[in-house]
Formats: sequence, structure tokens, C-alpha cells
Amino acid sequence: MNHMPKFDSPKLDRRSFVVGTAAAGAGLTIGFSLDPADAADAAPEVNAWAVINPDDSVVIRIAKSEMGQGTLTGLAQLTAEELGCDWSKVSTEFPTPGQNLARKRVWGDYFTAGSQGIRSSQELVRKGGAAARVMLIQAAANEWNVPADECSALNSVITHAKSGRKTTFGKVATAAAKIDPPKDITLKDPKTWTIAGKPLRRLDTPPKIVGEPLYGIDVRQPNMLYAAISACPVFGGKVASYDEAKVHDMPGVKKVVKVGDNAVAVVADSWWRAKKALEAMPITWDEGENVKVSSASIAQWLKEGLDADEAFVGNKVGDAKATLSGGAKVIEATYSYPYQSHAPMEPMNATAIYTSDKCMVWCPTQNGEAALAAAAEASGLPVAQCDVIKTYLGGGFGRRGQTDYVRQAVEIAKAMPGTPVKLLWTREEDTTHDVYHPVTQCRMRAAFDDKKNLVALHMRISGQSILAYQLPSRMVNGMDPLVFAQGLAPKGPDGEFGYAIPNLLIDHAMRNPPIPPGFWRGVNLNHNAIYVETFMDELAHAAGEDPLAFRLKYLKPKHAAVLKAVAEKADYDKPLPKGVYRGIAQIMGFGSYVAAVAEVSVANGHATIHRIVGGTNCGHAANPEQVMRQIEGSFVYGLSAMLYGECTVRAGRIEQKNFDTYQVMRIDEMPKVEFVVMPDGEFWGGVGEPTIAVAAPAVLNAIFAATGKRIRNFPLKDNDLSSA
Repeated sequence: MNHMPKFDSPKLDRRSFVVGTAAAGAGLTIGFSLDPADAADAAPEVNAWAVINPDDSVVIRIAKSEMGQGTLTGLAQLTAEELGCDWSKVSTEFPTPGQNLARKRVWGDYFTAGSQGIRSSQELVRKGGAAARVMLIQAAANEWNVPADECSALNSVITHAKSGRKTTFGKVATAAAKIDPPKDITLKDPKTWTIAGKPLRRLDTPPKIVGEPLYGIDVRQPNMLYAAISACPVFGGKVASYDEAKVHDMPGVKKVVKVGDNAVAVVADSWWRAKKALEAMPITWDEGENVKVSSASIAQWLKEGLDADEAFVGNKVGDAKATLSGGAKVIEATYSYPYQSHAPMEPMNATAIYTSDKCMVWCPTQNGEAALAAAAEASGLPVAQCDVIKTYLGGGFGRRGQTDYVRQAVEIAKAMPGTPVKLLWTREEDTTHDVYHPVTQCRMRAAFDDKKNLVALHMRISGQSILAYQLPSRMVNGMDPLVFAQGLAPKGPDGEFGYAIPNLLIDHAMRNPPIPPGFWRGVNLNHNAIYVETFMDELAHAAGEDPLAFRLKYLKPKHAAVLKAVAEKADYDKPLPKGVYRGIAQIMGFGSYVAAVAEVSVANGHATIHRIVGGTNCGHAANPEQVMRQIEGSFVYGLSAMLYGECTVRAGRIEQKNFDTYQVMRIDEMPKVEFVVMPDGEFWGGVGEPTIAVAAPAVLNAIFAATGKRIRNFPLKDNDLSSA
């Protein structure tokens, strides 16, 4: 069970930050405090990660967000492994960002994106569990008057080896909470793990089956009102005027609120009434200069970037331009990749209550601390007088790392002090006011020598920078390093270019249209993998070589190992049924090496994806079963983007508004998925995003094998798949 904090007049002083927490749907209140001594009636908090009840049940606190990716269970496994508790008695809760700040950020970073949920916090949570274990063992040793190093903990039982005496965590938890945490902590060797690294069932599955967990859209508070909102359809536009009188007397309407300078909300006693009133209210927009922007104008600007003299260099070896000019054979291809919406099943929403001395927000967020900062700024209150209660997320994919919907909810609640207000976007608002997968074009040029050796590659990307819009402070001398960090960099923790080519140039001509870009599951790796891996396939064809053999000639060892393992799993050397063709791809991103082999047939201009074998070396796997589920889910997302994902711009606004015009994969289109999970134990890589990137190029390469056509503009639905 996951315990959700409940708004209950938090005590905010220098010594403690006490907030009641309620089990979702159960009404169980557990005290939570800065100092265990401040909560005498509460279950003993051994340390920030572990609350242990007298019955030996353990509540493990998880700072990261859960949006279906399994991070909650994986982090709980890592903590429980070091703690040495009984896994069957483990539950979890989300500490609030306010509690984290009050405790000097004891839980570290709440940011849950970039496939970092486990890899960026695994050491912290493991040390938290290990510290609690040491304190529990010390408490038992003190009671027995024996050396602590003669005692051990397993399944929530502490044993003194020499005497055979035993006690349980629940019996010594109160005493353990009073012991100073150890300064030096030795973590277990992963080879000895019995909980972490095992395919245990997810902790959140049983309660989800019975509808127990709380999502943002489910939040209810006494006397709550509901808000629907409409923002200017043109990015950068503003509200010119609106006629509140037209809806003032409609049933249930309580208030009309201007939100920022670009949106208007209606508050009513039901969301449907708020929505209908909003639709009936005349609003005039000042659309501004961006009304002139279209997909065609953006495409032309990006096309010019392919030939621009100025570009940021992200990876350079030798002299690619000179080698290309003298190459025995030069191959060139140009690609384009569109804007894409996140399209989570749960639209943006947040519930807020504001008074003159406090502000509380309930919301699904991937960045709890950023949501807290946004709530404080929008409310005008000090951060210490605000807090954010995280719920489960009905899809995130990077979209819920933003705080726009949190700010809006607080602004609306501020107009109605003391009354909780739930803001819920319509699907149309969610699709047309997203922060989109960035739009790019790419030109690939490669040269062979007279012996058909690949001797040069120039990759020019023209397109948008996410950091320039989202986090300009992370730009480096005007350059966006994330353009290259995912799959194209010389080296780095997030990824590196996998091919050893003697003359290499990868650069970026930055072009930033007014359509806002955002971190979209897989981010730049998605288009980078398509550009690199379909072009490598083209080079193999030009050289007259098998696509796998060609890649293995140039791939670095870890990249090659995953590709070979996946090819073996896919029976690459065996013939396929008539009319079925293979395609392969590999890349490194988010700290993991990934590859895929796709089996595809094309008939009557329609592609059917029969099977994909995916593989990853993610270093460590906190839960191998969940890694495999993540591969499956990532293929759904990646293939949806390849097949259908496209947001077009007309008159400065997004044309697609709902799933009728922004299509995603249906169940009957999903191929059979098989896996190779091969963690080598040498690093901690990501899981949620890397394999998205290889699904599309593997399928595209199989389509070429089937039709003789290279697809270079996306999505696939815009292309003719009849044979060349």
C-alpha cells in the first residue's frame, strides 16, 4: 500500500515539519516528523527511509515519482535489500517536497525523468537502508550487551550468532531511532542480493487492481470546486478580452478567473459545468506575431540550417569534410522529424487550496521540488508555507516535469481563498498546449575509400534546442549539449557514439521556432537513432555487406555485444517466412546499451510488424522483470511515434486536438516482443527510455528490406510503402 500525505494543517517551525499522511482509500494516519522524538505516538522512524511498526511491517519512503515505470518498486527493493527486512511486509509512501526541504533534502533530488529514477538515487537509497540496518543491529546488540559485529539481520530478524538469541525489527525500532546513524557504510555486493535484482512483483499492482491508489485526477477535498481552462491557441498569444457576464448565471458557475496573461478559467461546482460555461464564454485573443508561423515556414528555416556555415560541434575526430571531398564513394541522405505530443492518458491537472498563510497542492508531477517552487511563486508565500502532495501519475513521458498546470491551479485557488479547487485540462487543451518533442532535420554524408572502408561521416542536425527553452542556464557557450549527449557524444554517462570512424563530425545548427519543445520520452535519442541507424543500413547496402556484419566492423565492444546478443536471440542467421524481412538497430543512451531486431512484412502499402527482439545492457537491473516490461512499453511509445506521431502547425497553433487526429498504436498493431536483458554489473544505466529509440529504425530498415524504399520523413503514415 502507498501512503499518501493528507492536508492537515502542517506544523511549520524550525525544529519540525509534521504532516499527517493517509493511506489512500483507508484513512490510516501516520505521524511524520523531522525528529522521531517529536512524534511519540507514531510508528518509530529509524531514519528517513524506514518506518518500522511493532508488527514488523516496514514503510519505505520513496522520493521519486511513479508513473507506471516501476521505479517505486525498484527503489523499495534496493532499500529493503540493504535494510534486511521481510519483503512481504513492505509498503511505501511518498514524502512531500516540503518535508524534503525541511530535512535538508535528506531524500535528495525528486526529479524523475531521463531514466534516472533508479540510477541517480540507487546509492542514496541503498545507504539509507544500510544505515537503518546498522542502527537496528546496534539497538539489539545494546540490549544483549554484545558486540554489534557478532549480529546480523535477515527478513526483519536480528540474530546474535554466538548465543543464538533473536529479536525482530519491530521490537528494537524505537531504541534504534535514538542511535546516531553510522558515518561509514559498506553496501552489499550485488552478487549477494536476495531482494534487489530479483523479478519480484510490483508493490503498486495489487492496489491498482482494486482502484485504491490516488491519481491526481481522483483527488477529492471537502467543498471542492472545479476549474476548466482555455489558453490562447497561438503560442505566445494573450487574452485580449472576455465576457464574463455571458456565463455568470449559468448553473453552478462560481467565478471566472484570468490566469496569467494568456488563459481564462471558469470555476464551478462540477467540472462539466465549468467546461460548458467556458465553451459558452466569448473570449478574444491577441494572437501576436506567431500567427504567421506554420509547419512549412519552420521546415524551410530548418532546411537552411543544413547548409549554414555556423554550427555547434558536439563530436569531432580527424577531418571529415576534407575526407568527404576526396572520398571514392560518397553517400548522402536528408531526414526530417516532426513535433510530437506526449499524449498521456491522464490530462494535466492539479488541486490547490490557498489561504493567507499556507498553500497546498495535490498533483501528479515528475519534479516535486519544481512543483513546490512553482506553488510558492504563484501563491506569493514562502516555500516553508507551501507543500505539494504527489499522487501517482497517469502517464508522464517528460510532460509532467513542467509546472505550468501547477501554477495555473494555484492562481485560480488564490482567487478563491480557503476553497480547494481542482483544475483539469481537456484533452484538447492537453494536446494543443504541450511542450513538444523538438522538430529537427538532419543531413548525413559518408565517404568510402577505394576498398569500401567507411572513412568519414558528417552528421548535421538542424533544429530545436530543448535547453534553450527549458533550462537556458545549462547551455554551454550557447550550445545545447543534450543534442549530442544522447547517442552522439564522444563519451559520457548518458551515451556515446557507437561507431569508430576515423573522420567524424557531428554538429548542430540551432533553430528555435516559437513552438515550445520539451523532454519527450527518449528525447533527442529518438531521432538521433533513426538518423544514424537507418543511414548505417544504407551504407551497408552501398558497400554490399550484410547490415549486421557491416555494423560489427565499426562498433565499439559494448555496443557490439548487445547487438550480437539480440541478433542471436532473433535467429538472425536463419531464414524468415516468405514475405517477412528483418531490420536491425543499436544505440547508447541514458547510460545503457540497447539494440533491436524487427521482423516486418509489407502488403498493399501497409506494414505489419510481426516481432521485435529488444535487448539492453543497463549495468544493473533492480528488477529484471520490470526491465522487460519497460522494453515492451517503450516499443509501444516508439512505434506509435514512428507510425503516427505528428503535430503540425498552422497559423501559429497545433492542428491536432485529440486521439482522432493524433493517433497512437492499437492493441492489434502491437508485435510480439522478446527480450535480452544482460546487465554486466559495471555501471548503472537507465531503462525507461533507451529502447524506445531502436524500435523505429529497426522497423524502418526492415521496411527497406521488404520494399527497397528508404523512409526519411516521419511519421510513416505520410509515406507510400508500395515497392520501389
